[in-house]
Amino acid sequence: MASSKEQVEISKFMGFLQDWDHGSKATRQHILNDFINTSRGKTSPELELQFAQGASLFLTRLTAWLRITYMVGTCVTEQLQAIGIFYQQQVGNHRYLVEVLEVGGLLTFLEILKLKQLQEDAKQEALKLLQIIANAGRKYKELICESYGVKNIAECLANSKLEKTQEQAQILLEQLAQGNPKYQLQVYKGLIALLPCASPKVQQMALQALRTLQSVVKMVHPCIVEPLLDILRSIHYEVQYEVIEFIKLLLNYKVRQALLEGLVARLTPSMDNIKNRPKILYGTHIKPTESSPLYVQQAAAAKVIGIIIKESTDIAEELLQLRVVHHLMIAMGNLEYADSQKQACLAVEYLIHTFPVVEEHVRKAMGEPFYELYMKNPENMYLKMDSIQAAVLVENKVNIPGSAEVEAE
Repeated sequence: MASSKEQVEISKFMGFLQDWDHGSKATRQHILNDFINTSRGKTSPELELQFAQGASLFLTRLTAWLRITYMVGTCVTEQLQAIGIFYQQQVGNHRYLVEVLEVGGLLTFLEILKLKQLQEDAKQEALKLLQIIANAGRKYKELICESYGVKNIAECLANSKLEKTQEQAQILLEQLAQGNPKYQLQVYKGLIALLPCASPKVQQMALQALRTLQSVVKMVHPCIVEPLLDILRSIHYEVQYEVIEFIKLLLNYKVRQALLEGLVARLTPSMDNIKNRPKILYGTHIKPTESSPLYVQQAAAAKVIGIIIKESTDIAEELLQLRVVHHLMIAMGNLEYADSQKQACLAVEYLIHTFPVVEEHVRKAMGEPFYELYMKNPENMYLKMDSIQAAVLVENKVNIPGSAEVEAE
């Protein structure tokens, strides 16, 4: 038989449950806030003691009310925080976690991420709970992925306006790829799908996560090349930095040839692409010319090439086979975008100093006076270039012996 003290605690707990069962929305919200404030940090045994060994009865009521009310937004944040109290400090003991999952809690958390009418703080709490579930082990990560979790989480990352929510989604996606071989490629592809997103912050986070996961996945899906190179259109420095670092990493994989070919191709954007390119990459406070996105991409491609040829002679030689000098000189002649000229000038200068054959052909294409003027100050040549000199560069016919075109002839 229970002692008198235990009977008092049981009676008190039953009264608590009655208050919840018959309480209004305001009453339940008050109970939730009181529970959150007084129980944060408690272990499972402490929670059981607090509820006279009946903590699961309260947890069941929490999850049931959440499933009924989450679509209309009733105290969703508080309910999720309260469920989180049960999840904390359950090292090696997933009892409460399993109880919530058995009544559909996982699907509810994932659905919350999709609802536009819910506040961002509710989505943050749902993401935190999903992180705890993912941390419980591989089978739980697989369960999230099997429940279309990657899609919901990726969409939450893409659609959220608050950086804090985006960060929680990024963390969760990285968790789902770690120690989850069955679904790590699904997460990887989900991140690739985020690359065309209009939000620079989302692009940055997706690139960061992809770089982190690359050593885990140990392969590269060919579908990554085009969206990755397209991000070179971004005018945001932090995005440019991430994409350049990721491209450098991927040059060690089988997509190396496709990346190099893509970089060279983007040194000479076609006028059709320039005219038809949508302007969604720009914020409303920026009014660029119609050609700006692809010229930004042109400059970025020249910058990437300038970086990678300095880090690898082998890559520089491969680029020579792709007629990179010819395309760089066209970019040097782009009077509409100074950064394209500058980055291309620097890349060509390095190739001239590294490969005597490049010096010979560039000198011939430019003519002696123009070449001498260029070599005096390559970094600032773009500031002094006139339209005649630019035309000489654009019309250059540089063909390094051994290039693809020469071999074809």
